[in-house]
Amino acid sequence: MWDKLLFSLLFLLFCCHEPGHAQKKKESLVSEKVSQMMDWASKRAVIRMNGDKFRRFVKAPPRNYSVVIMFTALQPHRQCGVCRQADEEFQVLANSWRYSSAFTNKVFFASVDFDEGSDVFQMMNMNSAPTFIHFPFKGKPRKSDTYELQVRGFAAEQLARWVADRTDVQIRIIRPPNYAGPLLLGFMLAVIGGLAYLRRNNLEFLFSKNVWAFSALCFTLIMTSGQMWNHIRGPPYAHKNPSTGQVSYIHGSSQAQFVAETHIVLLFNGAVTAGMVLLCEAATGDMDVGKRKMACVGGIFLVVVFFSWLLSIFRAKYHGYPYSFLIS
Repeated sequence: MWDKLLFSLLFLLFCCHEPGHAQKKKESLVSEKVSQMMDWASKRAVIRMNGDKFRRFVKAPPRNYSVVIMFTALQPHRQCGVCRQADEEFQVLANSWRYSSAFTNKVFFASVDFDEGSDVFQMMNMNSAPTFIHFPFKGKPRKSDTYELQVRGFAAEQLARWVADRTDVQIRIIRPPNYAGPLLLGFMLAVIGGLAYLRRNNLEFLFSKNVWAFSALCFTLIMTSGQMWNHIRGPPYAHKNPSTGQVSYIHGSSQAQFVAETHIVLLFNGAVTAGMVLLCEAATGDMDVGKRKMACVGGIFLVVVFFSWLLSIFRAKYHGYPYSFLIS
């Protein structure tokens, strides 16, 4: 009887003690993880991870912090120019958070390079880079925890908005000073000022309709090609499929575009405009018959060919568009 009573008491003591012991062990493990992550973050804003670090500090519980990871391929032999551009913006985002007054251990930024963690890519079933994924401190990543890179671009400001949506952490982007723009503007103003000074006795070109028309036309072509989108969204120049190596210069969605695509559209719009100008000159200009014929043929060629290419780009982006011209 006494043996049974003693066994029951020991069992009750064990049951009462074990949850508290497990809780302390869990808190100790979380504290150790946070301490290690803070130590790495103090040395570099974007923590570099391999397979072992990823499994221990991201996949394995317990964890009371979120991790935003960029899966990339930065080695030169991978020839991923987009990865390098995205990495620069990701570094800006991470440094803006690391050196802000609101910095806490609520969220960390890390990267996994394919050549250092190919097993992680296999674990996540990923075959493209760069890819941004948010790993919440509880549960598994959802579909919304994967950043829509081709739609939103990889500008640090866009990434910061996405991080705020997923973690409620507001990050004010602070970029290092870039003097290239002001220097270029100063150089252009100096050149224009120098030319104006050299021709100070003959400034009739400032009142030329052709000069102002050409300037307005260039500005219109730049704006209609999507340069403001590039400035605001910061899309990649092009996309290279890491599996096939095929490079895409035209985005397959009507909701996004590549930088190369804006250059192509600018060229095509400019060619169509040049063709229309030639046709107008052929109809109204005071040229001889031979030159008029050449201008007319050249204008028709430019309008027909480049407008056909513009329609083909439109069909590629707006799937199901029924119309085409010369090029299907």
